[in-house]
Amino acid sequence: MRCSRPQGSRGAAPPHGNVIPLGKRFPPAGGGFLRSGAQPAAYCFPWLKLIARYFQKHFQPHLLCDIQHNGDVMDMQFLDQERIVVASSTGTVTIFRHHQNNQTLSASHQWEKAHYHVDQDTCSGGAACTGVICNNPEIVTVGEDGRINLFRADQKDAVRIIENADSSTLHAVTFLRTSEILTVNSIGQLKIWDLRQQRNEPSQIFSLAGDRVPLHCVDRHPNQQHIVATGGQDGMLSIWDIRQGTMPVSLLNAHEAEMWEVHFHPSDPDHLFTCSEDGSLWHWDTSSNVSEKPSFLHQGGRSTAYLSHSTINQSVVSAWLSNDPTKDRMEITNLIPNQTLSVNSLDVLGPCLVYGTDAEAIYVNRQLFA
Repeated sequence: MRCSRPQGSRGAAPPHGNVIPLGKRFPPAGGGFLRSGAQPAAYCFPWLKLIARYFQKHFQPHLLCDIQHNGDVMDMQFLDQERIVVASSTGTVTIFRHHQNNQTLSASHQWEKAHYHVDQDTCSGGAACTGVICNNPEIVTVGEDGRINLFRADQKDAVRIIENADSSTLHAVTFLRTSEILTVNSIGQLKIWDLRQQRNEPSQIFSLAGDRVPLHCVDRHPNQQHIVATGGQDGMLSIWDIRQGTMPVSLLNAHEAEMWEVHFHPSDPDHLFTCSEDGSLWHWDTSSNVSEKPSFLHQGGRSTAYLSHSTINQSVVSAWLSNDPTKDRMEITNLIPNQTLSVNSLDVLGPCLVYGTDAEAIYVNRQLFA
């Protein structure tokens, strides 16, 4: 998914006879050039369709390279422009290098059975590595064995291992700050770990009230690091303020099944994206300008939800932490309303959204804010 590039990105011309002079005016069949507002719109449609067909043909992602991987890919993160860290269901963590000169992949480093249930030296007993996060050169992994590993890309052995960090499965991990990480587990707990401290205990523990619903995913606000979002087995979106209390400040009804991933938009965190086993991918919009929505928000089942603990007024307090019910408004959009199979993964950067599904397909939306 991350090794593809648009076809034609090096300026390949369309086949002879179908050259489209982009940026120029197109002559209608009857001769002459179109002027703005001067001709019926019907004249434009054939040219627009031709342009659309050209871009669809020449600017689609395609496979550049692949490599055999032992076990299921549980998670993957870029370490830098050329290296990708992959977590395996066998417990192994591998760094793959993308050689752009000949478009190949190779395994440049591997930590065998970084996660295991019984004995690392036995031929069996590996535990799935469920999550990985990178801050070059540091790599942090978590797994079914409740272990936290800190690796450095240039070192053979682990820099730090927190044995029995959790008595339950750790499902996901992300950096809170340079030396602090967040983890979520299968009993509904969010934990902060300070990697500078030698003691193998979390510095803070936050919990869901009531039933211990497993948490599957976690992300922190890119600008206000005290704001953390998690999603779990019940499909709920939880918003936490780690400066105060031990419970989430918001519990928002979301998906009808497990929430697999949650991501704040890295440069516009008023926007958040979640995906689920129920086949939905939701965009959560708390921006103040909800009356003028980007065109993509009008595709497929837009709804305006009035939810407690969320507001559109970000000038005073973060929209994600407000508890003024008189201002509570959030706009939610299912970006793929006709999807029925699980949406397992997503990533967002700038105007682009990428997601993968159980249909064994990868989808790219390049015009989120067009």
